Amino acid sequence: MLSFFRRAIKSWLAVAILALVAIAVVVSGVGMDSLGGGAGPQGETLASMDGGSIGTVEADRRVREAYTQAAQQQPGLTMAAFVAGGGVEGTLQRVISAKAVELWGRDHGFTASKRLVDGEIASIPAFQGPTGKFDEATFRSLLARERISETQLRADIAGDAIRRQILGPVAGGARATDALVTPYAAMLLDRRDGTIGFVPAAAMPQGPAPTPAQIDAFYRKNIAAFTLPERRVLRYAAIDASQLGAVPAPTEAEIAAAYKANAAQYAASEKRTLSQVLLPTEAAARALVARIRSGTPFAAAAQSAGFSPRDTALGAKTQSELAGLASPAVAAAAFAAAQGATTDPVKSPLGWHIVRVDAITRTPPTPLAAVRGALVADLTKRATDAALADRVAKIGDAIDDGSTFEQAATANKLQVVTTPPLLPTGAAPTNPAFKPDATLQPLLKAAFQAAEDDDPSVETVGPGSYALLDVVDVVAAAPIPLAQVRSTVVAALTAERASAQAQQIATTIAAKANRGMSLAAAFAGAGVKLPVPQTGGGRQIDLAQARQAVPAPVQLLFTMAPGKVRTIADQNGAGWYVVQLNSVKKGDIRTQPQLVAATRDEFGRALGNEYADQLIAGIMQDLKVKRDAAAIARFKTSLLQSSVVP
Repeated sequence: MLSFFRRAIKSWLAVAILALVAIAVVVSGVGMDSLGGGAGPQGETLASMDGGSIGTVEADRRVREAYTQAAQQQPGLTMAAFVAGGGVEGTLQRVISAKAVELWGRDHGFTASKRLVDGEIASIPAFQGPTGKFDEATFRSLLARERISETQLRADIAGDAIRRQILGPVAGGARATDALVTPYAAMLLDRRDGTIGFVPAAAMPQGPAPTPAQIDAFYRKNIAAFTLPERRVLRYAAIDASQLGAVPAPTEAEIAAAYKANAAQYAASEKRTLSQVLLPTEAAARALVARIRSGTPFAAAAQSAGFSPRDTALGAKTQSELAGLASPAVAAAAFAAAQGATTDPVKSPLGWHIVRVDAITRTPPTPLAAVRGALVADLTKRATDAALADRVAKIGDAIDDGSTFEQAATANKLQVVTTPPLLPTGAAPTNPAFKPDATLQPLLKAAFQAAEDDDPSVETVGPGSYALLDVVDVVAAAPIPLAQVRSTVVAALTAERASAQAQQIATTIAAKANRGMSLAAAFAGAGVKLPVPQTGGGRQIDLAQARQAVPAPVQLLFTMAPGKVRTIADQNGAGWYVVQLNSVKKGDIRTQPQLVAATRDEFGRALGNEYADQLIAGIMQDLKVKRDAAAIARFKTSLLQSSVVP
């Protein structure tokens, strides 16, 4: 269930970026303590190391953050399923590894400068104001809202930088040899053909109807499948420019100032269509100019020097563009020459330039009257954006100063919308007709990452659009009463029985085929009318390039030995496949040598991650990392108890 999580904890990248949780917190709106632990209560110690420890307080917040992210990827995931799938262990492994690498790095002289940290902070989109640049007020407001100190944020960013310094070179410098990767690359060209038969669950006899006791037992055994995940009741109010009323029109003085500020844009301009020959010596350049001025056309003279028209054409350039391309001296000479003239040789760091002026295009200045409408529209938009930003900031300040959602909405005459209990997708199980509107949809992520007792927040919905958001209620995950889902339970129980029968028949068919019976004969003698087995196959490289999901039985062909027969379940629970590999035709890697390079890159990344993992393991051993299994077990129990509906 949590394969994505297990994959993440195996990669050094998951450890390297863990410190940026604090940054993600600011972006997504989930408050939590810094990675370094800092001052404050830590609770019972779950893991210790030289120079640091991980307590239940930090672990609880880390695990809940990981659960929230997992639930967004797997709607309906419960905390119980998350814990059972290894979510707690995986999160603790990442937190412990990240802290150990940072502590070890600091002990060995790795640092992160203030300038580097400043640059990272300035590049975080959440800290940027309406102008798209870092905004101090936005920065302070977001940190205050999420209860993260600047010191904590800086410590996390610095820790991440230290981990990158340690792990990056180790993982990035790995290289696999051709002798290692060539056999694996060649396997991509192998063609495998087999016979695939299907035993559909729908073909199985229905049997007697399940008894009430059987239905109740199946419901209890599979209670997770009949449990509504956590839902949230939200209220929100859109904040946009339509609520501002008429913005004062810009004054004539403001329009004139805007025109003056962009004088270069509206000034007269000149572009010249140019051709150029660039030679290494002054003597060669002067000889070429002499030929041109004696009557040889520029193109012919350039061709005699080895330049085609494509080589000499510069196209239309302004003087500043040519100065950047060649040098100011070359540009000055070209723009001093008449149309059709050729300049004397001019030296630049690139060599000696000879420029011909093919054509001159002059654009007259643009008068204020011609751009007045555009300037008015731009100034009006700027004024509107500034007024909206001011309104949003004031609402945020009011919330920071203790205003409730109702007070902020009433004071600003905002239209409040309250939702039914929602899933992270925006679906409302108890009100299927409900659909998230354009304002609500972008708010769902922040809403499901916030705690029930968090203050209301002002969230960005889109360009020039914001919303005041509040979590009204968190409805804990709870089983749906059997009476409400009885028909669904009966259908699931019946399907499970049919699948078990299909598996038994498929297993029997596979056993007969492995003893020498043909697959077609084994299917024909199954005692149930089944589809006739089909033949097929292909190459791994073709399947990969198709960019489509590869059916499970076809995938199985590439893990089998010739002549063998195996079974595999249908991915959608519709029955069982019986797969026989008939033949393997070896591919010739010499026909596609690029596969070796691609495979080498893949192996290099895998080796790099392995080297980084080994380094992390050595660091953790060096710091004497110890986990308290009993404390972790108690922590997991407390997580489950706090997630149970009272």
